[in-house]
Amino acid sequence: MQTAQIDESRARLLVAENKLKEAESIASSAVSVLERSGQQCILAEVLVTQAIILARLKKLERAQFTFQRAIEIAHQVGALNKAGLAALTMMEELDELSPEILYSAYDRASEWLAKSQSQDISHRLNAVARKVVLSVGGEVKPTEATETLLNKPCDLQKEVLKFEGSLIKQALSKVNGSVTRAAELLNLSYQGLAYIIGTRHKDLLKERSPIRRRSRRE
Repeated sequence: MQTAQIDESRARLLVAENKLKEAESIASSAVSVLERSGQQCILAEVLVTQAIILARLKKLERAQFTFQRAIEIAHQVGALNKAGLAALTMMEELDELSPEILYSAYDRASEWLAKSQSQDISHRLNAVARKVVLSVGGEVKPTEATETLLNKPCDLQKEVLKFEGSLIKQALSKVNGSVTRAAELLNLSYQGLAYIIGTRHKDLLKERSPIRRRSRRE
């Protein structure tokens, strides 16, 4: 466990030096160790570091998934200050959060960090408040507003297919292309998801990790 904490500190130092690839490898190793140790509070902290690295590497889906995992773990063990810091950091690092996620993260972070005496945290919350206001009730271009209000015909099958593809792509991004883990997120079997990708969403074949062919012995 001490090694994992040291690795997390090393990863933070490498982030400061903008050596993100190296930092990602070290943080991933620390997370793996802590997942086996049962040290949930420390795991939540390291997951935040890993998520920061992923965000700066532009692996945005995985970054959001990792931030939210850190929030979930910290919340489960009652470490609400850590959950609040994870939510706050997610808002700072990710610009593409949906208005719903952004508002929810701000609402929870504000409550969970309400008792904090840190001026730094107070300033950080104030800084993300503007992002929340602009996202939830921000400006909309007149043309976009008009398009939103108009009823337009749509092809239901195409829209369903598009939505299905979007969900699968998001799941694959969150788990670094692993079809097995993506299938778990989507409540599908490995074979079922592999079939869907291979028949209905061949454009997503490049998003999945390479297929490992088993030898006859296996």
